[in-house]
Parts: sequence; C-alpha cells; structure tokens
Amino acid sequence: MTPLATSKNLSARMARWSAAHRKLAIFGWLGFVVLALAIGNLVGTQQLRDEDTVPGESGRATAIIDGGDFGETAEESVVVQSDSASASSPAFQAVVKDVVDRVSGFEGVSDVRSPADDPTLVSADGRSALVQFELTDEDDSAVDRIDPILESLAASQEAHPGFVVEAFGDASAAKALDETVAEDFQRAELFAIPLTLGILLLAFGALVAATIPLVLGLTAVAAALGLAALPSQVFPMDEASSSVILLIGLAVGVDYSLFYLKREREERAAGRSPRAALEVAAATSGRAVLISGLTVIIALAGMFLGGSAIWTAIAIGTILVVAIAVTGSLTVLPALLSWLGDRVEKGKIPLLRRLRRDDGDSRLWGAVLNRVLRRPLVSAVAAGGFLLALAAPAATIHTELPGLSSLPRDLEIMQTYDRIQTAFPGGPLPAVVAIEADDVGSTEVQGAIADLREQALATGRMREPIQVETNPDGTVALVSVPLAGDGDDEASQAALATLRGEVIPATVGAVDGVEVAVTGETAASKDFNELTKDRVPFVFAFVLLLAFALLLVSFRSVVIAAKAVLLNLLSVAAAYGLLVLVFQYGYGESLLGFDSTGAIVSWLPLFLFVILFGLSMDYHVFILSRIREAIDRGLDTEAAVAHGIKSTAGVVSAAALVMVAVFSIFATLSTIDMKQLGVGLAAALLIDATIVRGVLLPSVMKLLGDWNWYLPRWLEWLPQVSHETEKAPRAVPAPAPSGR
Repeated sequence: MTPLATSKNLSARMARWSAAHRKLAIFGWLGFVVLALAIGNLVGTQQLRDEDTVPGESGRATAIIDGGDFGETAEESVVVQSDSASASSPAFQAVVKDVVDRVSGFEGVSDVRSPADDPTLVSADGRSALVQFELTDEDDSAVDRIDPILESLAASQEAHPGFVVEAFGDASAAKALDETVAEDFQRAELFAIPLTLGILLLAFGALVAATIPLVLGLTAVAAALGLAALPSQVFPMDEASSSVILLIGLAVGVDYSLFYLKREREERAAGRSPRAALEVAAATSGRAVLISGLTVIIALAGMFLGGSAIWTAIAIGTILVVAIAVTGSLTVLPALLSWLGDRVEKGKIPLLRRLRRDDGDSRLWGAVLNRVLRRPLVSAVAAGGFLLALAAPAATIHTELPGLSSLPRDLEIMQTYDRIQTAFPGGPLPAVVAIEADDVGSTEVQGAIADLREQALATGRMREPIQVETNPDGTVALVSVPLAGDGDDEASQAALATLRGEVIPATVGAVDGVEVAVTGETAASKDFNELTKDRVPFVFAFVLLLAFALLLVSFRSVVIAAKAVLLNLLSVAAAYGLLVLVFQYGYGESLLGFDSTGAIVSWLPLFLFVILFGLSMDYHVFILSRIREAIDRGLDTEAAVAHGIKSTAGVVSAAALVMVAVFSIFATLSTIDMKQLGVGLAAALLIDATIVRGVLLPSVMKLLGDWNWYLPRWLEWLPQVSHETEKAPRAVPAPAPSGR
C-alpha cells in the first residue's frame, strides 16, 4: 500500500489534509459558499450590452443606434383585419380610430401612427391595417406597461365582432417569451433535482450517499454564481451565463463526487478499512477528477477564441464552476467521507441494495464487454460504422440565430406575428439601416434616403412600410426596411445581400461623411454565422491540441491521447448528425412537439463541441485511469481493459444517466433552441457512455494491444506518472475466455 501520508500524488495530499482537518474543510467550504454569494449580492453582476453581443456590421449598426440617444422605447404594432370589410370602409376606419384612441390614452405611449397618417400601413389586399406606436422603457419596464394596453385592445376586439385586433412588438413579444421561458424553467427545476436524486439513489442504494454528489454540485453552482460578479466588472456576463453555469456545475459536480464516492465504497466493500479505502479513492479517482477537470477547463477555454463577448462570458462562468467543483471534490468530499465513515450508507433502500453488486462490476456491461472482446474487429467496425452513418447528415448542417420563428406556433403572440407577416411580409422584423452624419436632415442625406427607399422597392425584395426615424440631435437616422421572406429563409438572405451590397452603396453609402450599417434579426443572424464559421477552426484546434497534450503527459502514450481525441470527436459528430436529422430535416417533429425551422441555432455547434468534449472526456479519463492502474499492476492489455471497463461501467452509466435525464428535460421545453440543446447533449452523452465507451473503446484497445502504450523515444523525457496504488494488489478478475 502506498501510504496516504507519504504519497506525492496531489489529490492524495489534499485528501490527507482534509481528512486530518475535516471540520475546517467542511465548515470552510460552507463559509466559502456563503461568502461567494455575499460577494455576488454586494458587487452585483454586470450584464452585456446589446452592442457587445452583436458582431460585425450588425454590431456597428447597434453602436450607432445606441449612440444616437433615441431613448429607451419599445416598438409595437396593432394589426386590424377583416375578412369582409376593406380598410377604406367606414366600419374598418371606425375600428382603427378606436384603436388609436385607446392606445393614445396610456401613459408612456408616443408617436402613434395609423393608415390616416401613412397609407403604407394598409396591406396590399386592403383587408389589413397597422397602428404603430412607441412605448417608453424608462422607469417602469415596457413589458410591465404593455399589460393594460393588451387588455384594452382585447376589449376593442370584443366591441367589434368580425374584426381581429391584436398587438405584436418588442414589449408584447418579450412578455410572451418571458412567461413561456419562466414556465419552462420552473418545470425543468421541478423535475431536475428529484430526477437526479432518484438516479443517484439507484446508483448507491442509500440516501446519504446519493445526497452528497447533489449537494456538492449545487454548492459549487451557488459559489460560482456569486463569484462570477467579480470578473463581470471587466467582462460582463450574458443572460444565459447563469443557466449554463447551473447546467455545467451540476454535471461536473455530480460526476466528480460520484466517481470519488463510488471508488471509496467499492474499496470498503472489498474489505478495506475506512482510512485505506479513502487512501485508494484519493490517489486514483481523485487524480482522475483532477485530470478530468483540467481537460474540461481546456475545452471550455476554447470559447475565448469564439470572437464574441457572449462566448467570453460563458467561458469565464463555466471555467469558474468547474474549478470550484474540482476543488470541492478534492477537499470537502474526502473530509465528509472521513467524518461519515460507514454512515454514508445510512438510509439504505433494501430492494435497491439487493439489485446492486458489491464488487463494483456491472453484470450488463460485463456481458456486453465479454462479447466485444471476443470479436473486437466486428465490434469496432459495427460501432464505428453506425456512428459515422449517424454523423453523415452533419455535412449539410445549416445554422441561424434563434428568432421568433423558434417559438411555438401555438402561442397567441406567434399567431399574431404570422398574421402580420402574411399581410405585411417582413414587416414584423425589418432590417434597420443606421445612418450617422453631422446632419442627417441635410438635403444630400435626405435625398440619399429617398433614393434608398425607391431603389429598395424597385428590387422587388423589399416592401412597404419603409419608415424613417431621426434622433433629437439630428445626427442619426434609422430606416426600417421590411425584407422579403420570413426573416430566416433564402428570400430574406437574398434581400439582405441586395440591401447591403447594392442599394446602400448606391445611395446613402455614397454620401461623404456618412457612416451606415445594417442590423435587424436577419442581419444579426448572418453576421453571427459568419463569425462562428471563421472562429470554429481555431476553437477546435485549440481544444484538440491542448487536450491531446494533457492526455499525452497523463498517460505517456501517443496512441491513448490520439484515440481519446478521435473517439470524442466521433461522439460530437454523431450528435451533430442527429440534430440535423431531427431539427433540420424534421424527423420526430410530432414526438418532440415542434415545427422545424430548417436550421440549427447558430451558437449550438460550437457550444456543444466544447461542452460535450469536456464532459465525455470525464468518462474517458476515468476509465483509462482504471485501465492504466491495472496495467501498472502487471496485467496484460486485454485483462486490464476488461477489468477497467467492468469496474467503472456502473459509475459511468450512473453519471451519464444523470446527465441524460437532466438534459432530456430541456428537450421538453417550448423554445426550439432549448429543445436542440437538450437533444444534442442527451444524445451525445448517451452515445458516448454506451457505444463509444462500452463497445468502440474496448474493441479498439483490444485490437491495438501493446501499441496502446506506444511512446516515441524522443518523448521519453515526459514525466513518469504512476497510476499504481498497490504493491500487492487484491485479486483482479480475469477476463472471460476469448474463444481464441
């Protein structure tokens, strides 16, 4: 036995200190979490501004708009429709007047426009009209102000049977989205923690043991959310950062403590004393946690190369929570285990205990592995071929930023959006041309704006109503230009290209001293896509090279490091292919309850890569550490692979099942981006923990034999890292006969 007291293993030394000072470690951890939350409340978390989140030309346009001091306002449109009356009829005009009178009477409403002021607010078929207004977003939120207005408009519709009177705009859409997202996440939170606890109960068969990983994960998340306030003063956080911190923190917190705790329980079941069991767990699983954590952090650091402040914010938050989870796993966790001893088995569930084996091996995976090792070539070809076939559709992936089209069509606000889009194509979400000059009211600039309107309409790709708004200083003008299409399709992209590449250069872009840029949902999506495409190669190269280097140093094998990278890439590629099949081609729409937009959300491929690469590497490092440990004891490769995978299959399956269950909840949410995130994460982790780790990894290792541990002579200078913890190992079960 390598005594914990003399071990040079970092994780073992940390466990030794924690076990010797367990009260300080436990109460120190709780104090740290409380202090972190207090710091967060005291300092406050700075949020990204709009101009910081939008890249390229859209970002420049947003900066011009923000610098124009237009005031905090929300744009709203009220559509009035009739199947029988035309907009010129007295009855229709009476409804329009009623709407104008109603909205004009509310505090915070300004710049009310109707067909009486602007004939372009009448649709081409004469059956629809728009009443537009601005709603101040200062002091009280526009989302809060919109409620009584919507109630008044509902009363107007009730007073005029046969007419549709509905509102859509910044405030009304934000209200509907906020309510939908809030309901979704309340449901997710309601199920996530009980579901996680239930799976951990299945894994441990005891309430105390099952609670520890969950508590560690949640406290790590709480501390990270608090401490994130400090870097946010320099690098502001995105609104999504807290959700991602929760997602990743719970994942790694549960994984790391599960690995550590299961190894400690396994050693106790083998007859070791509490101290000896903790020694082995600290020096083996603790070390695997440290390597895994570093690998995850490397993967997450790839987001710094994403080129967007959003990626930087998410990278900072997720790296912070992983670092805290690793620290907690190596300090407070051994202190808790030392304090609890065998009391960690309190709250046993008899039925579950009878279903579990005490030797750490899995019956199911043992049976699978025996067959895989008997026919490694067939297994490798079958598993690899299946994953490559699943990954093939990823070659046709099409991405776009999630917009209103990603919301469920059964929402009332989306039905209103569809009405306006049908009557006024491009009207609900127009392109916005931001024009900055010393005097946008000058004859030259105004003439160029008039030319822009004329040429835009002449292309046939842009529509009325084209509207112009000027800031109080007369230095910025905004021209709203409805584009053909629905904002996301090829027609909209073609219209945007024409506006940016032909119309603007020939009109306002040709005026000296004028700065002009285009934004809007279509423009922002295009610019974000282009930025992501430019940056993805750098992110992939950074993550893959550093992960390869870390694994090379940890396992002293070029083959092991390369194989780990390739297998993880295969898992990610299979997840991409599945996402394309489901969400781009629409297979499974009815099952998941969504309408395909024909695209994958722009941020998802890069985000999935760094998250999945990190999380799947957790499992890989944990399994390889156990295999290498057996190799260091003198077993041959086949016996080491069999022992390593059989003894870790249960804990890896439990860890993966927790994550698959939690991520699957996201697939039930309303917005399509959350559905894609849930399906992508759940499918990839399920594939990784089953096909890759249970079939492909052992079959490839069996085929490679001693080549698994190949290290060129010119790399012999790498440090020797021993995975061995026992000079006189307890018996390791021999693999089943291979049938050779």
